[in-house]
Amino acid sequence: MTSNKALTPSPSPFGRGGQECRIEFSDRLAVIATMHRKELAIAPIVQTSLGVRVAVPQDFNSDLFGTFTRDIDRPANQIETAKLKAEKALELIDADLAIASEGSFFPHPILGISYNREIVFLLDKKHNFYVYGEYLSTNTNFRHQEISSYEQAYDFALKVGFPDHAIVLMLDANTSAKEAIYKGITSEDLLEESVHELLKQSPQIHIETDMRSLYNPTRMKNIAKATEDLVRKLQQLCPNCNFVNFDVAKRLKGLPCELCGLPTQVTRAHVYCCDRCQFQQEVLFPDEVQTADPMYCSYCNP
Repeated sequence: MTSNKALTPSPSPFGRGGQECRIEFSDRLAVIATMHRKELAIAPIVQTSLGVRVAVPQDFNSDLFGTFTRDIDRPANQIETAKLKAEKALELIDADLAIASEGSFFPHPILGISYNREIVFLLDKKHNFYVYGEYLSTNTNFRHQEISSYEQAYDFALKVGFPDHAIVLMLDANTSAKEAIYKGITSEDLLEESVHELLKQSPQIHIETDMRSLYNPTRMKNIAKATEDLVRKLQQLCPNCNFVNFDVAKRLKGLPCELCGLPTQVTRAHVYCCDRCQFQQEVLFPDEVQTADPMYCSYCNP
């Protein structure tokens, strides 16, 4: 339900109706910045929804922008790093549209379990803007452990979905020596051989899940979800100027309590905002409920 009191937009520099802002993607070439086969998750969605053609640069090295095994640090935050990847991809293929992905894993702030944040970033040089889709999920097999035997390694591997999900082994969790890191282990023979090789050098070694997308089907699904969010933003157009990414900029609390009618901390409305013309619109009851359960009321449930 849309509120009748849409906030007054700022004067648009693109003219009334804003047709100049309408972005076309159909039949444009989109370069996907990946060396870990992320196009398997991204390409089908953007091809079907946006009508773009896709290409993957052969000489693109995403490891230069950071590795999950920590031997190369990420140069910036997720969004900035994805932008750097997209810009690099456009240096390798002559195009003006690029898509890059960047993931991170960290403890969930409440549950304490592993949390995955995936960003799928689109850079449009022709129209001078960028948009990113985002997906956060506890559906991840991100784990690590110190082990001292092959039996412990195999037990760990089974718990994280081996062999469909690959394993990484290293002497020490903080090692930066590439030669001491064994990645992409997807067979029992290679796992056993690698464990024994490292145990010759140290009585205790480090094992973790390989989080690179081509070795981690669970993460690949999350990348697809972030791509769907990107497409949603690209197809959500400003009512004032037709520009993309007319999305939620603010959440207003104050949904009235079902029992006493007083405002609660539950969201009452979303405020959408256009990045290009600054038009804003308030949408009431985004969760399709007009009153809040009394359990969320500070008066009824102090």
